[in-house]
Amino acid sequence: MGPGLFSEIGKTAKDLLTRDYSYDQKFTVSTLSDSGVALSSTAVKKGGLSTGDVAAQYKYKNTIIDVKVDTESNILTTLTFLEIMPATKAIASFKLPNYNSGKLEMQYFHDHATVTSAVGLSQSPVVDVTATVGSPTFAFGAEAGYDTSAGALTKYNAGISLTNSDYKASIILSDKGDTITASYVHHLDALKRTSGVAEVCRKFSTNENTITVGGSYAVDPLTSVKYRLNNHGKLAALMQHELKLKSFLTLSGEFDTKALDKAPRFGLSLALKP
Repeated sequence: MGPGLFSEIGKTAKDLLTRDYSYDQKFTVSTLSDSGVALSSTAVKKGGLSTGDVAAQYKYKNTIIDVKVDTESNILTTLTFLEIMPATKAIASFKLPNYNSGKLEMQYFHDHATVTSAVGLSQSPVVDVTATVGSPTFAFGAEAGYDTSAGALTKYNAGISLTNSDYKASIILSDKGDTITASYVHHLDALKRTSGVAEVCRKFSTNENTITVGGSYAVDPLTSVKYRLNNHGKLAALMQHELKLKSFLTLSGEFDTKALDKAPRFGLSLALKP
């Protein structure tokens, strides 16, 4: 019931404008074994290149173990420890064969504040810290990153959000103060399946403005569509249909209204959960 993580500021608008849009061919199958291990296999075809991965997740008491192996022989392992202390979560991750990719993150949740700290498990780690204060309806947060090898800040951002049952609004200052993004989401039904979103982004160093509007619409209980358009002429839309419980077919498309001679992009995603 607290203000949430800093990464959640503006997330609803970002998800409405970007989530599920894909211009590749993607096929995913997920299942749950009798022993409680959740397995998933994903294959992606992008242009002439095909990639894939196999992932497994196992939950034991307050511990969640995630392992993913991809076609490039990378092995990503994530260990999540819930309630190691009251209102505290710990996440450890590492990716082989890159032995310097390890990271340890701690998250603390309070009714009026959340704090996270992440440190790379290397000789000269990068340290990231975030803090958010407020309530479920109003939150202010900031984050910073520090590179111990260079002795310099890698990032510093800040954001503010307002949340109501019908709307969410946020303003985020990012890229070390070079970019400001304001977004607003308005829900038009109780289930929040039909919504409208607007986002304005300004980059001060280039004086570039990007204005994006979009939304989602529930055609029926199993089918929804999403759409977005920005001031640069990029128009995108997708249709997602629930074939059966938690199994989705998604069709996406995007084209440039200011360059109609360019071929549009299309994508297909099929996610099955028997």
